[in-house]
Amino acid sequence: MTSLPKLPLLEPRADTLEKCVYCPKLCRAACPVSNAEPVETLTPWGKMSMAYFAARGDVEIDPLHAEPAWACTGCLGCRERCDHKNEVASTLTLARGELYARGVAPAGAVRAQEIALRREPDVAEAARAVDGGAGKDARVVLVVGCGYLLHHQTVARQAKAVTEKLLGQPVRVATRCCGLSSLEAGDTASFRKRAQAMAEEIGSAEEVVVVDPGCARAMMTDYPAAEVTIKPPRLLVDVAHDALARFSTLGEAPPRYHDPCRLGRGLGRYEQPRALLEKIAGAPPAEFERNRGRADCSGGGGLVPLTFPDASRGAASARAAEHERLGGGTVVTACAASLRRLQTVGADAEDLVTWLARGLGVGTE
Repeated sequence: MTSLPKLPLLEPRADTLEKCVYCPKLCRAACPVSNAEPVETLTPWGKMSMAYFAARGDVEIDPLHAEPAWACTGCLGCRERCDHKNEVASTLTLARGELYARGVAPAGAVRAQEIALRREPDVAEAARAVDGGAGKDARVVLVVGCGYLLHHQTVARQAKAVTEKLLGQPVRVATRCCGLSSLEAGDTASFRKRAQAMAEEIGSAEEVVVVDPGCARAMMTDYPAAEVTIKPPRLLVDVAHDALARFSTLGEAPPRYHDPCRLGRGLGRYEQPRALLEKIAGAPPAEFERNRGRADCSGGGGLVPLTFPDASRGAASARAAEHERLGGGTVVTACAASLRRLQTVGADAEDLVTWLARGLGVGTE
């Protein structure tokens, strides 16, 4: 009998994979994809089992068996529910890299990578429009994030205004993409190339401030793994929180806060956004039933809007429906992907950056 090919890069994750494969699926309720599409293969257990079988050479390396690896938003919700804190998302990212290299990635992932590379000039143009040329010689580089630059330019402009106000000096808006979309697609070679391009653009800047938490986490954790070195970035939410007293209290109805997965579970920022919203609104933000480490995902990460669009829409719709059931009003998030997903399903959603701009009286014209 002819043996099937294996995925050798997953060998270091054997223990992680086995913990999932032999687990009684205790984290299944945390997965936004399998909650929206109740298929066993799409649960964290199912996705990790398929990766485990592929790693061992127990199944064919083909599109059918590869597809579940892309049914993950990278929300880290399953890790939060796991007694072992098993790293499902990063393991599936490794699997994507192996499978993409073998030409069996799903069409949505391939299309996402094609779109990402094709839109690089658009990202650069949008960044230059936000920058306005004023930050050419600035010592601070602001990484806004492609999601904001392409889909929420008003928020991108507000982010620049807020950063300059808080730091008291001009900033230069980065024109490169951090490369996260390539990593999520599975094209690790392109990710390293794009990460290196970002590192070169940052150059010898004295400070790097990042707005989007997906970009921040990629730069903080995935760049070192790809052996790309940059100056350690600061999150804009941290810069703002350090200057909490500078924000005005507007006395408006407090919004409900949605924890972005990569800002919360990914980077541990739960209380900083809440403190800022409380300062600006004059009262603590309203909460979802599950929040902070147990918060539900909006379905915007991991390329799931392109690889599993129905599941992505279902996750966002469930979050918006809960918001309305709890009283509605404005929901605030701090992530371009979450903002887009919530607005797409009709939620009255705003970004934290917009509230920061109003609290400082900048970027609102």
